[in-house]
Amino acid sequence: MQIPYEQLDTATLEALIEHFVLQEGTDYGEHEVTMERKVEDVKAQLKRGDAVIVYSELHESVNIVPRDQVTADEE
Repeated sequence: MQIPYEQLDTATLEALIEHFVLQEGTDYGEHEVTMERKVEDVKAQLKRGDAVIVYSELHESVNIVPRDQVTADEE
């Protein structure tokens, strides 16, 4: 099930994005990117609709995923 990012409290959204960024370990190339910048990048992806927040009842977890990875039962 998708959760619109606008429905989350600001602090909750920030914590979710920070958790996502920390677990992803994304490589940004030769240049070091700050946590703040990574969080802003994920927020921008959510606002554009390139990424979505998905809740899994089965796993009782919330995650941020690229829109193209969302299955029909999560929409």
